Amino acid sequence: MFRRSKTPPPVPAASDEEGGPALPQRLAPRSPSEALKPTAAPPPPEQPERERGGLLGMVSGLLTLLVVLAIGAMIGLTIVTREFREPGPLATDKVVVIPSRSGTSEIAETLSREGVIDRTTLFELAARFRAKGPLKHGEYVFKAHASIDDAVETLTNGRQVQHAITFPEGLTSEQIVGRLNENDILSGEINEIPPEGSLLPDTYKFERGATRQQIVNLMRAKQREVLNQIWMRRSTDVPVRTPAEMVTLASIVEKETGRADERPRVAGVFVNRLNKRMKLQSDPTIVYGLVGGRGTLGRGIQRSEIERATPYNTYVIEGLPPGPIANPGRAALEAVANPSRTKDLFFVADGTGGHAFADSLEGHQRNVTRWRQVERSRQQTQQPDAAGGVDKLDPAAGEPNAAQPGRASAYAPGSNSTFTADTSTMGTNGQRSKAFDASEGTRLDPLKNRSYDLTSPKMVPQLKNP
Repeated sequence: MFRRSKTPPPVPAASDEEGGPALPQRLAPRSPSEALKPTAAPPPPEQPERERGGLLGMVSGLLTLLVVLAIGAMIGLTIVTREFREPGPLATDKVVVIPSRSGTSEIAETLSREGVIDRTTLFELAARFRAKGPLKHGEYVFKAHASIDDAVETLTNGRQVQHAITFPEGLTSEQIVGRLNENDILSGEINEIPPEGSLLPDTYKFERGATRQQIVNLMRAKQREVLNQIWMRRSTDVPVRTPAEMVTLASIVEKETGRADERPRVAGVFVNRLNKRMKLQSDPTIVYGLVGGRGTLGRGIQRSEIERATPYNTYVIEGLPPGPIANPGRAALEAVANPSRTKDLFFVADGTGGHAFADSLEGHQRNVTRWRQVERSRQQTQQPDAAGGVDKLDPAAGEPNAAQPGRASAYAPGSNSTFTADTSTMGTNGQRSKAFDASEGTRLDPLKNRSYDLTSPKMVPQLKNP
């Protein structure tokens, strides 16, 4: 049998111009090798060269701009920082008050007006971006040639100006309130006069804007603290039953002597008298019984006033008065808590700014005689004034010398024979002792009270009895 060879079907001829059908070119006869070759995939479309180059240029330009800006910012920051640290125009140290509720711009204007800075805008920038905290109002010292950074530092972390007010020992509460009201840096009103003896005399520091009531509250808190400490270590021999009684006795000691070295011994005299149930007989208690918190009588004590019964007159009452006659200091409280252990019952001025002490009436009378000699000697050295006036030291003139305040002594019970003048605050040269209580004998608060020997007509003030 014959096999019919398989031959590919005939391929139609390509279409000619007459429009005959055309055969696809793939169907054209191929060689066996060509039939086995794989067909390659078409390549992806190419991006236009122009678009690629534009993106890279944009990124490159942006980076360049950022670098330039960063360099410019660093240069600018360096320049501005140097300006912040440049010395300012202030020639000398100056105190400037920044009003409360002042904003940054207002503070800048205040500092510019006071000559601390000369560029307010630069200060505001420093305050907003370089300050470590908010700017605070108050009273500050700006150093000479302070930079803007220094000014900002002062207003954020600097301490305000510290003011001080001093209250000498022995002032009454009313006198202390008067001094607070005279201070024009403090503000506000005091609610009420504090109880006598409840304030601790001392020097107190405060900043502008503090109130008077705050100072009073601080003085009361310090007094309670100190009193509690001293009360805990008091001697058991002291005849006071409560801290309040200790303050009362200390106030009498405070008014009797301004010398620190004498306070324990004066306290010992009054402790001995209390233990013997003797009247204290202290002039300052008479004065307080007459004028209360005003503290000063303004003239000599009259005979009728010595005998007048008041709750505070220790010539009439026995024991302690009902309350303090002043605000004693720490030293007076310490003296009462631990007085000198002596047998002294009397003391009188010795003419040197101190006192002569005695444990018997006879010894006290000798001390009084010596003191009278000193006083007569002083009186003889005084001359009448140019207008023909009387000697201001002559008690017979009716008005004792206001510049020479007196302090009482402790006297023999039931006798006025030793009731004598006592200018314990005067030294041998006639000048006031440095230990003298500054609240007395000054124009602000003169203590014009003196005491007299009532057994001698020449020593009794010629004043009409009230």
